[in-house]
Amino acid sequence: MLCTAAFAILVTTGPAAVVAHAQTDLDCRDFAFQEDAQAEFNRDPSDPFRLDADNDGIACEELPHRTSAAVTPTAVPQRGVSAGVGGSTGPAGFEVAGGVGLTVVALGLLTGHVLLRRRRGAAGPRRR
Repeated sequence: MLCTAAFAILVTTGPAAVVAHAQTDLDCRDFAFQEDAQAEFNRDPSDPFRLDADNDGIACEELPHRTSAAVTPTAVPQRGVSAGVGGSTGPAGFEVAGGVGLTVVALGLLTGHVLLRRRRGAAGPRRR
């Protein structure tokens, strides 16, 4: 029984193990920039993909380099919400008044509903 289970595991996982160890062969044409090829070369300095043809430690020297974008500092507005930075100013007066008004109306309706249910319950069952 144990031998059968071990055989079943070996048969089902064996082919997957071969796929897991398969590596695609990378060439310089697989990279757009030299920095990408260099990063792959640095990941495995044994150079299994032969990215460094002249063994000088620089991979795919013929590829173009990325352009370095100049970093321009951006000024941060100093006036809060009016400058577009965001921030918190709290609710306006009409928003507070509207919220209080809706709460009072809701409590009044709830109280009326409860009183109506009690009154109908105290009067006994309704006749039809």
